[in-house]
Parts: sequence; structure tokens; C-alpha cells
Amino acid sequence: MKDMTLQELSSFYRGKRVFVTGHTGFKGMWLSKVLEMAGAEVTGYALDASTEEGMAALVYSHVLEDMHTSHGDVRDLVTMKRAFASAKPEIVMHLAAQPIVRLSYQYPVETYETNVLGTVNFLECVRQSDTVRSVVNVTTDKVYENREWCWGYRETEPLDGYDPYSNSKSCSELVTHSYDKSFLRERGVAVSTARAGNVIGGGDFAPDRIVLDAVRAARQDAPVQVRNPYSTRPYQHVLEPVTTYLLLAMRQYEDASLAGSWNVGPDDEDCVTTGELMDIFCAAWGKGASWEHPETDGDAPHEASFLKLDCSKLKSRLGWRPRWHIREAVDQSVEWYQAWGQDRESIASCMEQQIEAFLNGGVR
Repeated sequence: MKDMTLQELSSFYRGKRVFVTGHTGFKGMWLSKVLEMAGAEVTGYALDASTEEGMAALVYSHVLEDMHTSHGDVRDLVTMKRAFASAKPEIVMHLAAQPIVRLSYQYPVETYETNVLGTVNFLECVRQSDTVRSVVNVTTDKVYENREWCWGYRETEPLDGYDPYSNSKSCSELVTHSYDKSFLRERGVAVSTARAGNVIGGGDFAPDRIVLDAVRAARQDAPVQVRNPYSTRPYQHVLEPVTTYLLLAMRQYEDASLAGSWNVGPDDEDCVTTGELMDIFCAAWGKGASWEHPETDGDAPHEASFLKLDCSKLKSRLGWRPRWHIREAVDQSVEWYQAWGQDRESIASCMEQQIEAFLNGGVR
């Protein structure tokens, strides 16, 4: 991963048929953009994106206008099977999810339906396909039973997410393991799950996102409200996990023995508290940006105060290293949101330049 460039990605992905669920989401958008730049034939499957920020317009008009799109719900097996049959994918990436902890408390049934049954439907499409060779199911670092340890969780630690979102992702992992052992491995289909930590970057318009909250406050010249300033999180730029998912899919396509579960997170120096993250953001944004800790937040759901990952497996087996430290990750996020606020037509160009800088070893 340390030496993988866009040209090297292109040498593998050019002309490959890749199916991405959740391509209208934050990670899915960046993943699809990298695949497009690498010359892959990408088909996205997702619900229509719709937020007050105009995410649908962002995705379809400015970023992913050249990819194939199938509109559908991952809970709808018939529609997904139809999209699979049309795309005939060789590589499939499952990113569709209900990803918000707070919403999972409000809508637990819908969260489990999307994150568990949606995974079952996705893997059932893979099981019935005669073209798929490589599968990556994207979950989360929150799948682990969190004991507030001071060291990182390894891939062999017990899975038992606390809240409905985290727990549903633990279940998604177990479903994936079952399908792998029961059906897919014997057919030579390589299957991995990828557990990434907290991701930041341009284009994340989901609720309860600290960087987006900071952007909104900074634009209004108001202090950012930080409800858990002492919580430590493994923050990383979205291109870190996205390019790692592509690396995993590529390497296990070539060598199925590499399939398995993988942690994707920053080094210890980039596991910072939310307050430290906001200090970095305010310095990058400038214009007098600031943050404060409100007295109370009675509505806040349960959150772990400490969580980080041990990525030794990824480093030792695939030679992977994170590329951008936390300050670079925040700087690139700020650049994106400032560009979005000024000229939305230039967003695709901004993303392309950030992707090229990331993969080719630099920062613009």
C-alpha cells in the first residue's frame, strides 16, 4: 500500500466490472470516484441520496456522472438480484448501511433490517452469481466488544457491538463469515470484512458528524458544540480506508489466502480526542473558528469514551501504512467543504486532485 499509485491501481482495475452498494453514501462516493479514475466499469446500487445539503445533486451531477446506477434498497432481494444479473460483477463491495448510532436507537428494526438482512441479500446475490471472485464487506471498528482498553483491538477479539448500529454490524460480520464458510470459499470466491475507524473528509452530510457540525458552525461564526471532547477516536481521512478496501479486493482476487477480517485505522499518534480534533479544525478553517463544551446533552446516546484498532495484520501481511496524518486529513476536509461552499461545479476536480495527491504520495 505504501507504494501503490493510481497507475498501479489502474493496471488491475481497468476494465474490471465492480459492483458497489451504497455508492451514494460518503465512503461509497469516494470509492466509486477512485474506481472511475482507475478505469473500472462501476455499477452502483443504492437508494436515491437525499439530504438538505443536496447530496443527490453532488453525487449525480458533479462526481459520479459517468458510472452505471441501479436504484434500489438492499432489503429488496429481487431488485438487487436483477441489478447483479445486469452488471455481472467480478468484484463486489458492500457499503450500504444505516450508519448512524443515534438513529439506530430511534429506529432499531430498520437498522437491523438494513444492516443484517441487507447483508444477507447482498451475499445471496454473490452466492447465485457465476462471475464474482472477490468480495469486501465494509463494517466498522464498533463491531468489537468495547472494554475501554488502552490498546487497540485485534481482528480476533470478540464481536459484540453495544448499540443497535454497532451490534447490527457485528451481526453483518457473522453473516459474512457463515456465507463464506458455507458457500463461497469452496467456489474460490475470496471474502473479506473491513473494520475502519472514524472517517473524516469532504462530502459526509450524515447526521451527528463532528466535522460537518464544525463546518456549519464555522460558516455561521458560531462556536462548534462538542459534547464529548475527551473521547478518543481513531480519526482518518476517507481515502485511507477506501483505498485499502480496493487493495484488499485486488490482493485477494489474486491470492484467495489473503481473505479474512481486517482492521483499517490510523497510527497511535493520530488517535486523538474530539477536543484535539476540533483544535486542529479551527486552526485549519481560520477566520476565528472556535469550539466549546456545552453544559449538558441529555439526549446523547451511549458512546464509548476510548476506542482504537490494532492494524498490525494489515501492515505485516500487505505492507500497508497510513499516508495522511490527522492534520493533513483535516486540512483536506476543510479544503473540500470550503470549495463546496464556493463553487460546487469544481467538487469533482477537487476530489480528483486529492485522490491523485493521496495515491501519488503528496498533499496539494
